Amino acid sequence: MYHRSPHATRRNTRVSATILIVEDEYAVARGVQYALQQEGYQVAMAQSGEEGYEFATQHAPDLVILDVRLPGIDGFETLRRMRAAGSRAPVLMLTARDDEVDKVIGLELGADDYLTKPFGLRELMSRIKALLRRAYGDLADAAGGRLLRHGDLVVDLERRRVQRGERRLSLTATEFEILRHLASRPGRVFSRRELLELVRDYEALDQDEKTINVHISHLREKLEDDPADPVFILTVRGAGYAFAER
Repeated sequence: MYHRSPHATRRNTRVSATILIVEDEYAVARGVQYALQQEGYQVAMAQSGEEGYEFATQHAPDLVILDVRLPGIDGFETLRRMRAAGSRAPVLMLTARDDEVDKVIGLELGADDYLTKPFGLRELMSRIKALLRRAYGDLADAAGGRLLRHGDLVVDLERRRVQRGERRLSLTATEFEILRHLASRPGRVFSRRELLELVRDYEALDQDEKTINVHISHLREKLEDDPADPVFILTVRGAGYAFAER
């Protein structure tokens, strides 16, 4: 089974980018996992192509490190299925052989870069940061807090985009700002007055704090599977609203 790593070492408390390692060689996977954690990334690991495909399509990691030689379906087939399912995450493929044919096949299937084993961790980190920078701009800095994630909900602060899985959500400027403030500090309760003051510049809001209730209601309709039983934006009776803690 794929699994998430223990809590990553972070340079701050913000949620970092998530990287999926699909590798059946335990020593290689653990070494890469440790290096990524030291850089502040969150890490998930899978030991087979099937497990990697399942995680990639269900949880939308920000980048995938994918070994070519895997038990079950190999890395090429895993990549083909990921792309067919709509995954656009950057993919760095690993191979034990410096084989030009392998490299061509991988790139034709949609890989973004290639690294031959054995490789140095410094080169690996350089490749990863370059791929993240190319795909997400400032999100290349894992500790930069430019990506907020909770389950399959991703808030891209740089591009002001919000997704649940592969589904892009259309939010107004005010809705985005409310979500940004809440999601940036999970568990912290914001009063309606605080939220009103925080988003006033984004829309000509009146002084009625009940306006925030309307925006929260609209946000829940877009974010939640069941707006009447929210799992992301919670109501704290008599106090205000809070984003769910992980």
